[in-house]
Amino acid sequence: MHRLKNGYITLVRMLRRPAQRLGLLAALERQQTRRIARWGRSLFAIYDIDDMVAIDLPWWCLKAVARVDAFLAARPDARVFEYGSGASSVWLARRAATLVSVEHDLAWHQVVAAQLANYANARLILAPPEAHPHPEQGRYGSRKAGWRDQTFHDYVHAIDREQGPFDLIVIDGRSRPACLEAAARRLKPDGLIVFDNSGRSHYQQAIRNSGLQHRHYRGLTACLPYPDTTSLLRVGRSGGGAE
Repeated sequence: MHRLKNGYITLVRMLRRPAQRLGLLAALERQQTRRIARWGRSLFAIYDIDDMVAIDLPWWCLKAVARVDAFLAARPDARVFEYGSGASSVWLARRAATLVSVEHDLAWHQVVAAQLANYANARLILAPPEAHPHPEQGRYGSRKAGWRDQTFHDYVHAIDREQGPFDLIVIDGRSRPACLEAAARRLKPDGLIVFDNSGRSHYQQAIRNSGLQHRHYRGLTACLPYPDTTSLLRVGRSGGGAE
């Protein structure tokens, strides 16, 4: 699977130059109000944060992107907390009054910090994991290869070192079930949680256990040639639906 993924990324990057020369990228950019065009353009930006920032997209299901965009447009004073930084951090900083984002990886933290340098309303926190042979029975662990013997306790609880509740909380990094537990306690009563890649079975279980209302958005997803799922969660009667 890893070899297939790398092969796909290499192929897309090879095709990008001729697509740009032929005017395909510019044509797609002129059609940004159409979801299919935004998705098509994003395929050429996979694992390219500069390009994702330029086309102004987070790496989520595009139906969920539209819902969150409208949510923030209606809340010019929105306070946002984000687990897992990236192009989405810039997208959020452009729309929120304040953004606090927490990142576990030092090298990636430096990349994103450079992207956020011109956004005075954004603050990027580094919270690296600590080595642990049994990361608290998995509560603060991660299933991501290379991180399975680490505990993300400080990362998860970075939100608890911030003042006040948040209008929007994004969960798109490590130890997501534990992040959801922490986020639910710090969400405004009329706030919104974005839980990305939520189609995975252990994430589905965490969402059901949260007691929050949830709606799953599955379909065209930025950068991906296949559909993926992003869920939006709110305080209210548990249960949900899908689009």
